[in-house]
Amino acid sequence: MDWDLPYHYQPSSFVIKPALQEWEQRESVALRRRVFCEEQGLFCDTDRDAIDEHALLLCAIAQVAGMPDRVVGTVRVHQQSSGVWNGSRLAVESGLRRHLGLGSGLIELAVRTAHSAGARVFLAHVQAQNVPLFERLHWHTLEWVQLHDRPHAFMRADLTHYPQLARPQQGLLVCNRRVA
Repeated sequence: MDWDLPYHYQPSSFVIKPALQEWEQRESVALRRRVFCEEQGLFCDTDRDAIDEHALLLCAIAQVAGMPDRVVGTVRVHQQSSGVWNGSRLAVESGLRRHLGLGSGLIELAVRTAHSAGARVFLAHVQAQNVPLFERLHWHTLEWVQLHDRPHAFMRADLTHYPQLARPQQGLLVCNRRVA
């Protein structure tokens, strides 16, 4: 999707929430395919795996005039073992990656949702180019590993910076703040 539209055609806000409706799930999976298969070439036809069967899928939805327009970001979270949660497959539409708040909002909702569900530890494998964002969001590198022939930091979130949510299903609202 081309997001280089005149300013007045850009989304006014974004809602980051669990992908509960079928169209939200379908568009989230399609976005992951565009990012991880077509753009980055990490996977051939699909990035879906066994984790998708039990993971909670979150999505960022562009709002136009207060109405949902389309999914522009996604991430999934799942419980690995008692108290240990993982986040993975963070993807944001290419034209909105410089938008302040989408990637960090998805990360925040993922960690806070898991924390609300009893997470004592939240982990993720993070592509090297995204490590500075995660560090700004109070994540710490545990070790460096190669995944899909690319360097990834295995990172842990500092849960003291991610308070539990009273109603995780409500999600977060991000207003339109684009970096020029």
